[in-house]
Amino acid sequence: MPPNPDHDQVTVQTPTTGTELFADRRDVVVMRVDGELLDLSRELAAGTVVEPVTIGSPDGLAVLRHSAAHVLAQAVQQVNPKAKLGIGPPVTDGFYYDFDVETPFTPEDLKALDKAMARIIREGQTFRRRVVTEDEARAELADEPYKLELIGLKGGSSDEDGSSVEVGGGELTIYDNVRGAGRESEAVVWKDLCRGPHLPSTKLIGNGVQLMRNAAAYWRGSEKNPMLQRVYGTAWPSKDELKAYLERLAEAERRDHRRLGAELDLFSFHDEVGSGLPLFHPKGGVIKREMEDYVRRRHIEEGFEYVGTPHVTKDGLFHTSGHLPYYADTMFPEMDLEGSKYRLKAMNCPMHNLIFSSRGRSYRELPLRLFEFGTVYRYEKSGVVQGLTRVRGLTQDDSHSYVTPEQAPGEVKHLLNFMMSVLTDFGLTDFYLELSTRDDSKPDKFVGSDEDWASATKVLEEVGRETGLELVPDPGGAAFYGPKISVQTKDAIGRTWQMGTVQYDFNQPARFGLEYTAPDGTKQQPVMIHSAKFGSIERFMGVLIEHYAGAFPAWLAPVQVLAVPVAEAFDDYLKDVVAQLKARGIRAQVDLSDDRFGKKIRNASKEKVPFVLIAGGEDVEAGAVSFRFRDGTQENGVPVADAIERIVAAVRDRAQV
Repeated sequence: MPPNPDHDQVTVQTPTTGTELFADRRDVVVMRVDGELLDLSRELAAGTVVEPVTIGSPDGLAVLRHSAAHVLAQAVQQVNPKAKLGIGPPVTDGFYYDFDVETPFTPEDLKALDKAMARIIREGQTFRRRVVTEDEARAELADEPYKLELIGLKGGSSDEDGSSVEVGGGELTIYDNVRGAGRESEAVVWKDLCRGPHLPSTKLIGNGVQLMRNAAAYWRGSEKNPMLQRVYGTAWPSKDELKAYLERLAEAERRDHRRLGAELDLFSFHDEVGSGLPLFHPKGGVIKREMEDYVRRRHIEEGFEYVGTPHVTKDGLFHTSGHLPYYADTMFPEMDLEGSKYRLKAMNCPMHNLIFSSRGRSYRELPLRLFEFGTVYRYEKSGVVQGLTRVRGLTQDDSHSYVTPEQAPGEVKHLLNFMMSVLTDFGLTDFYLELSTRDDSKPDKFVGSDEDWASATKVLEEVGRETGLELVPDPGGAAFYGPKISVQTKDAIGRTWQMGTVQYDFNQPARFGLEYTAPDGTKQQPVMIHSAKFGSIERFMGVLIEHYAGAFPAWLAPVQVLAVPVAEAFDDYLKDVVAQLKARGIRAQVDLSDDRFGKKIRNASKEKVPFVLIAGGEDVEAGAVSFRFRDGTQENGVPVADAIERIVAAVRDRAQV
């Protein structure tokens, strides 16, 4: 029966296949049955409820990209039959495939592989699924050592290393690429171990696919394993969508905070200091100070008390908190000092617990809110360190609220509202919430009773929904000690960034023996709620640089006003204007360099200064200045007093100019 266009689901009336069921729907590429994605060629019994999955949906895109990864692997082995196959999963916006080859791929190799893939795609090869036994799989893939290792995994595959796309279901399957399917001349031209599903035909990949780059990668992500060559590609349902994606990439490159950080003289990294440890230059220091001053003031306004803790501590503190051994891999190695083991601080919460427990607490003091700019150190793997957005030394605007269980919902609501107002003040206004919960299939990764988790998760979910924002589930993404809500914000070009978090912790209060005196005189255990509004100052600054492409609103700009005299005779006039601006708290400078006037204007444009004030003879006579804005427009003859008030108002109102 044909699908009802008014409903997403179809109930099968007589035995059929997905291919027949959706014969008139060219956009349907796989189907979902009982929550599982299946190839359209799979047989369907009467009474089966089937949901069509279109190529432009998230699941459809993943299948498109995984199918493109198979075509890439086929093309590689056409060009280099000695290449050994690794894993080829779909990833955000594309796919990759790992290969064991003698010589790393070159850009010219990728161009040749693009052409080979195009030929395979045009042939319209069919992806045909076969169920095999373990012995059959080993026999067929005897020359593929990495596939043989995956066969042995069975149920031990992982989403983290991509192996789940190959094995991990209830049965082993191989996908054949068949040329001329259904004809006498049909032939299997390539095959790969894979769980599927796949597109019905390579032709559906179309011309929206392109290889992007290659890199070295350890087999299954472990340094103990061989180094392979990974080829990345992207795939979209149409050439126009591919073109739009490449344009977004070009815009993202233009906004890359690492490049802009160097061009605008904001920060730098040095081998002499170490990977992931940024040095902030004077201009970057201005932005950092403005961020710190802002969020410190906001915390005080929101009822937090400022505290401070050291950068190093005995490692027993992290055993008490429970962070060791869960986070041992991302903590710097221990140091032996005076017969004790110390570690660089990786989180602030254990020390805040000690502050709470330093004296008796009454219910009248709750909520007790502690806040600090805590610099912590995390030994991120070198492969994931990236500019300011993934560093090894980071400063958190970290806070911990100690509340009664009854106060917890109100405190979570208070923190979420606080966090969203911070984002709005910094010009990030498009956001949603993500609720991270525990993975019940991995109980060893989480602590606490089922009742504790259910209660904490319920509080976060109910408060999250009350905000009216979209609440997206993130199963398995919780910290070991409790669930969390994170605010996900979109930047100016639509990319999503995880920003601040609110985490519900019933674990640490118990481990530290925290208690308060209740109204009836009994001792009760508080709930601890972690929150960070920026997340980290470094990451937040990196996001802001890219969001604004370095053209910060006036209140954040390192230099808010640059005064440019048309000639040296007008230097003193503009010095006086700048002095008046500085007296009003504005960061203003006069360009007294030997550069010509045009060069000074170009320099101001490159430095993305919000306001450029120009003065020549007519301006001096009129007691005025000319405004030049970032977009190149200019407003002449503005009285000095009016100009100063406009600039002060723009800074005060956090306006973008």
